[in-house]
Amino acid sequence: MSRMSFFLFRFEKLFMSDGLKQQLGLFSAVMVVISAMIGSGVFKKISTMSHELQHSGWVIAAWAAAGLITLMGSLSNAEVAGMIAKPGGQYVYFQAMYGKLFAFLFGWASFSVIQTATAASVAYVFAESINNLVTLPQLSPELADWTIFSIKDFHFQPFNNFGVKLTACTLVVLLSSINYRGIAYGEKIGNILGGAVVLGIIFIIILSLSAGSEPSIISESAAGTSLTFSSFFAAMLAAFWAYEGWNNVGFLGGEIINPKRNIPIALALGTLIVMILYVSVNASYFKSGNVEFFMGVYEKKNAIAAVEAINQVWIYGGLFISILILVSTFNSTNNSLMSAPRIYYTMAHDGLFLKSAGKSHPRFLTPHRSILYQMVWCIVLILSGSFDMLTEMLVFVAFIFYGCGALGVIVLRYKMPLEPRPFKVPLYPVIPIVFTLFSAFLVCYSIMDSPGNAVVGLILISLGFPAYMLLNKR
Repeated sequence: MSRMSFFLFRFEKLFMSDGLKQQLGLFSAVMVVISAMIGSGVFKKISTMSHELQHSGWVIAAWAAAGLITLMGSLSNAEVAGMIAKPGGQYVYFQAMYGKLFAFLFGWASFSVIQTATAASVAYVFAESINNLVTLPQLSPELADWTIFSIKDFHFQPFNNFGVKLTACTLVVLLSSINYRGIAYGEKIGNILGGAVVLGIIFIIILSLSAGSEPSIISESAAGTSLTFSSFFAAMLAAFWAYEGWNNVGFLGGEIINPKRNIPIALALGTLIVMILYVSVNASYFKSGNVEFFMGVYEKKNAIAAVEAINQVWIYGGLFISILILVSTFNSTNNSLMSAPRIYYTMAHDGLFLKSAGKSHPRFLTPHRSILYQMVWCIVLILSGSFDMLTEMLVFVAFIFYGCGALGVIVLRYKMPLEPRPFKVPLYPVIPIVFTLFSAFLVCYSIMDSPGNAVVGLILISLGFPAYMLLNKR
């Protein structure tokens, strides 16, 4: 038995005997991919992108380009997922590709920012949406301004905007409790609410296209402006936040039925569906208002682009979009809280996380300790307010690992040439190479364009080295 074959055999024996139950079918796996991606970005980012590009056609092109890049990453990831369909997703893939240290750094970054900050920020958007419908209570100015510590422009004020923060924390506790009691509950939430969000977006498309106005996308908007590479790339970065989360389904490898077949299909199909929805619904927004309209929305404080647009064609459009955002952010938060604990569960089995995180509940068959640890850290991020800064660098940090994952497809073709591959990335090696090069470029561009966030992200990853030494020694 080769070293890599023994590696796979060890993981199969470990997780066949340790409590996680395979119960999610193909439909549920596809809905995990869709639910992970569709949060608030598809309803809000068009105003930011219009401000950057000042032309409706280029806005749609940026959504399509970001979708194609994401699809390349998803197809590359699908090949590896079909080979190594185990709990932990990319953490396990990186062990096979590059060894324990690199896998740990991914898990470290996931717990500290990638997954937890995503859940915290989307929960916060949910709470803000509640606050837009019903004003949430706030504490006195004295308590709201109470600061635990300050670092330059960051002030740790846990009671500031407390009504919104308390609502976000309550959502995290509620959904963590539901997933604590079984993945079947989280699956039902994802399937029902994810399906409702997809139908809601399709309804928006039909409503906008039947409004009868000429689509502004076919005409020049903001005449006299010219496209620059930096503005187009900035718009793509905004779109990437909306596409974030496509790889979450791999974390559930121990709980998906026939994972070597179903995870690759879910990755490819789910990403393609979301890409089509995003491009279509953003094109439909331009039936309700031209690019100057959305540039004006960008200048308004707390305005949501989709709400402003659909209000132009339907008297109840704003209310409908507000409810749809509530449903999508609730569902997206649930997805993050459901899938990510499987990373820490697997790390704990390798001795690279708190040992208790590797336990599965004897009755509910869930990684219950990992769910609780994640819940606590999400609450800390929400109360600190620091997740805004963290999510700004989230795409930067995530693409470091996304690029390495695509490159790993080529690495494993050499390291494990005889291992069965139920799914092979099409146009190999073109797609993995293109995605890897794009990821490297995005990382370098982010360092030059936003050095502050990039440095914080690199420092955060670097802190994983001493943590690894300590845990590995223990």
